[in-house]
Amino acid sequence: MKNGKPLDPTPKVADSYAPGGVTPPDDRRLPPNRMGGAPRPPGADGPITAEKPNGFGKHAWPTDGKPGTLTLRNGAPVGSNEHSLTAGPFGPALVEDAWLLEKNAHFNRERVPERVVHAKGAAAFGYFELEHDMSKYTKAKLFNGERTKTEVAVRFSHVIAESGGADAYRDLRGFSIKFHTPDGNWDLVGNNTPVFFLRDAMKFPDLIHALKRDPQTHLRDNAKQWDFWTLSPESIHQVLWLMGDRGIPAGYEYMNGYGSHTFMWYNDANEKYWVKFHFHSEQGVKTLSDDAAGQIRADEAKLDSYTQSLFNRIDAGETTAWKLSVQVMPFDEAFTYKYDPFDVTKVLLHADYPLIPVGRLVLDRNPTNYAAEVEALAFAPSNLVPGIHVSPDKVLQGRLFGYQDAQRYRLGGNHQQLYVNAPHATKVDNPYERDGGMPAGDNGGARVNYAPNSHGGPVADPKYLEPALALRDATGRYAQTDRRNDDYSQATLLYKTMGSEGQERLVRTIATHMQTVPPPIRERAVAMFEKVDATFGRRMAEILLDDGVDASTSGIRPTEHAANLIGP
Repeated sequence: MKNGKPLDPTPKVADSYAPGGVTPPDDRRLPPNRMGGAPRPPGADGPITAEKPNGFGKHAWPTDGKPGTLTLRNGAPVGSNEHSLTAGPFGPALVEDAWLLEKNAHFNRERVPERVVHAKGAAAFGYFELEHDMSKYTKAKLFNGERTKTEVAVRFSHVIAESGGADAYRDLRGFSIKFHTPDGNWDLVGNNTPVFFLRDAMKFPDLIHALKRDPQTHLRDNAKQWDFWTLSPESIHQVLWLMGDRGIPAGYEYMNGYGSHTFMWYNDANEKYWVKFHFHSEQGVKTLSDDAAGQIRADEAKLDSYTQSLFNRIDAGETTAWKLSVQVMPFDEAFTYKYDPFDVTKVLLHADYPLIPVGRLVLDRNPTNYAAEVEALAFAPSNLVPGIHVSPDKVLQGRLFGYQDAQRYRLGGNHQQLYVNAPHATKVDNPYERDGGMPAGDNGGARVNYAPNSHGGPVADPKYLEPALALRDATGRYAQTDRRNDDYSQATLLYKTMGSEGQERLVRTIATHMQTVPPPIRERAVAMFEKVDATFGRRMAEILLDDGVDASTSGIRPTEHAANLIGP
């Protein structure tokens, strides 16, 4: 570490999919007011004569040096912003003081409900540029043509940490992208790992309850986590990713992003393919040891180290980019492949489905207002566009409802009318959905609000129908426990790619994490580790009995595990 910033890695990352960055010329950047921010008021882009630093943000000062007149929300000017209206110098405040009431009432409502998961995060804006035409596989316009450029908004986040928590904790990170395409917004709502803890959304609330605070003590409890994980063996693959070297990234810009789920692509001929998305950091994958992360958390000025690092990097004009590659599986192979591609606890092996380069994601603009552009930024996997559809992945199917519903709860039914969430590359034409809390614009105006109608209202176009997907079995509650869904084989592959030093760090990280876990849960964990690898299980059994576990290693290191065998 040097001045709280990551050092450059020494050896290269184990895979070869993190090429060096190239700064795009200025004429390839999209206009700032089209990159996801709120509409700019008249004169907002006028000349600025002075700038006043404030932390790592900046505030513009008026050109003539004279401030404007403060107003209430109704536009009326404010006479005093320091003294309440009272009955004499020692009398009570008067209820007729509209400014006093408005100011405090608004203060009480400044925060929307915090996200239940992914509460802490940061965002930036930029573009995705297509480098290889994918029209063979999909008719999605952002993946068709030559050098097609699409405006994007990206939010990075912590899955479990609260909004005020420290950045440098061991946790999964969210990696969500909103693509403003000519056919509407497409949201890819992913993480920094290619797998997840579960294969069925039915268990998602229980997983989060186990990882969040205890309902009695309101404390984080590792015993809860390991109790759930050891009774849910499908989680072991994700647990090894979390407890391995990539469990604490050195910053948002130093981690990869994955769509995690398998999605469907379909082309103009309605030929269907299964696809997985991989975003590889051009900055390289860099991680923190527990010891280095602890030193950062101990410094109050670095509690938001990820947010500060990303903001400063973009503010300084440094290239911040990721290369997008995909794995493409022919449609029928999904039902015969040795692993179930609709099980998000699994990956597609790169040896079977090599990465295909697609394009480049570049972030070049910071938000100008956190509440309007980050806190109000809403993602949902159900935001799809023609050429991209979902798979039968049960966790993805559950998220189709859960994420959109969470945004309705947090931000209201009209949250997609907020500028940061609204489509920027196409026009929304739907006068049939209107009203509700605080609709934007003219709320459909005088147009009829029902369909079908005789007044020329918009109608559906069958050419945008999704391709049919034949059902193969009867309805039922299936456990997905056949040979293709075994819990341990891919965890074994991951463990073996870590190398002896990485394996030892994994063992000590887990052992330290389990120091407060009761013996019965430890025993279940050891039994689970033994099924991953006999030596791993034996080493865990030995070290869990050692009360003097010292899992610390020093500084930032390049990631060494998870090579091409199972994916970077």
